[in-house]
Amino acid sequence: MDRRRIIDDQLFTHFITFSVERRRRLLDLDQPKRIVLGVFNHQLESYQAKCVGFVLMPNHVHALIWFPTTGRLSRFIYGWKRMSSFELRNWYRTTAPAYFSEFGEGQGFWQTKYYSFEIDDEKKQEEKLDYMHQNPVRGFW
Repeated sequence: MDRRRIIDDQLFTHFITFSVERRRRLLDLDQPKRIVLGVFNHQLESYQAKCVGFVLMPNHVHALIWFPTTGRLSRFIYGWKRMSSFELRNWYRTTAPAYFSEFGEGQGFWQTKYYSFEIDDEKKQEEKLDYMHQNPVRGFW
């Protein structure tokens, strides 16, 4: 079993990836995207974090995030996923219940785990930004 350790004891930029449970395409519609980004913005302000880049795909999220202090990543991601999950599930239940019926509501909105890659140099950061920007292009062509 892969038990990748997430490092948050230095001022790295974190390349984050997390997915919708069972890779369901629940981020296809505009309002779910707005919810995810609204909660993301709230978390950035709350933690005084900086977003270097992000991309929302139909079933997963990538973001490059930098924090002014260490030890913030886990709580940041937990809050982002928790608050957005609550709002997303409520939106689907009230506004688009037929959409949920296709996929099922599932145990949770997001997979419990997330992936973090710590970046400490500009070249690697540019590489991850390029990867993120190409992700939607590769996914649809």
